Amino acid sequence: MRVVVTGASGLIGWHARTRLHAANCAAEFKGEAQPYDIIPLDHASFDDDSALNTALTGADAVLHFAGVNRAADDVLESENPALARRLVAACRTAKAEPHIVYANSTHAAGDTPYGRGKRIAGEVFSAFTGQYTNLILPHIFGEGARPDYNNVTATLIDRILGGQIPSVNPGGRVRLLHAGSAAQTAIYAAMNGVTGDLTPEGRPMSVAELLDKLEGFHALYTANIYPDLSDAFDLALFNAYRAATYPEGWPRPLKLNTDSRGTLFEAVKGGGGGQSFFSTTGAGVTRGDHFHLKKVERFLVVQGEAVIRIRKVLTDEIWEYRVSGDAPAPVDMPTLHTHSIENVGQGPLLTLFWTHDLFDPQNPDTFADKVTL
Repeated sequence: MRVVVTGASGLIGWHARTRLHAANCAAEFKGEAQPYDIIPLDHASFDDDSALNTALTGADAVLHFAGVNRAADDVLESENPALARRLVAACRTAKAEPHIVYANSTHAAGDTPYGRGKRIAGEVFSAFTGQYTNLILPHIFGEGARPDYNNVTATLIDRILGGQIPSVNPGGRVRLLHAGSAAQTAIYAAMNGVTGDLTPEGRPMSVAELLDKLEGFHALYTANIYPDLSDAFDLALFNAYRAATYPEGWPRPLKLNTDSRGTLFEAVKGGGGGQSFFSTTGAGVTRGDHFHLKKVERFLVVQGEAVIRIRKVLTDEIWEYRVSGDAPAPVDMPTLHTHSIENVGQGPLLTLFWTHDLFDPQNPDTFADKVTL
């Protein structure tokens, strides 16, 4: 299935591509054909007739996440409809009849320049095809969100990690939806021919409550304690918070309690349960090369020398962390980032692994993907 993703480098666009890529990785691991041909389009592609026509030729679905949400009022009102018209014109030129999922906004019901622009763009798609899903989204958060860019969650996280005390509107309220949930809803609609309005529900809370929850995560995590991760929303929000701690915040040295008997340290605390396991790895051997969509995972070398490598899925930059059992310091794996651990010492490597939930072979949330391309 040929799926075009516009706004491919944006928050929801990247989450959607990662989930489609995960499905391809899972199929490849089983020796099956990849189900998706993923065609990413950035904003600049809308100025290139050839790129648009090539991308849309033979397209089965378009997940339209490209848009403008910060600009002068006249641009906010005109640019989103202009993008919709460009996309429709390119579909006609390419003789494509894809299912279009449009990431609309709750603001489309309001009489503001941004709201009017979003609403008109939706009307352009609706007039073009009956294979159309109007995905009306609330406030989005998630791994990879940009602070100070119409994302209150990312902005609060940025301030907390910077040691600042954020000021919030005491009357402000949000309805929060994880970008992965928004992306999965869009994918489901396109794959199953769901048409019309689709309004995934977010978690309602005040901005003050959001800040309090994030500050609670921060206080615990900096004390090497995981919060209770039994609630799916809290897990998603905690993963968004964790993602912002990379790459500079790792590894994190542990407090070592040493006396004549040896050394004691606390490896993992909290999290509401989970699973721990050890592995030995021979010299020169690499483990991992996979990523997770939800799973919280810790690597802690307790003997030997290793390099842990992490790469944001669908990007090229690799972060490397040298760790040693002589100075135990965990590195937690951010979701939507593929990771590996290589024994670079002369002897065996002993590593403690911890995940926040029990391994489910029917739903492993583990997708094989080489860190080093």
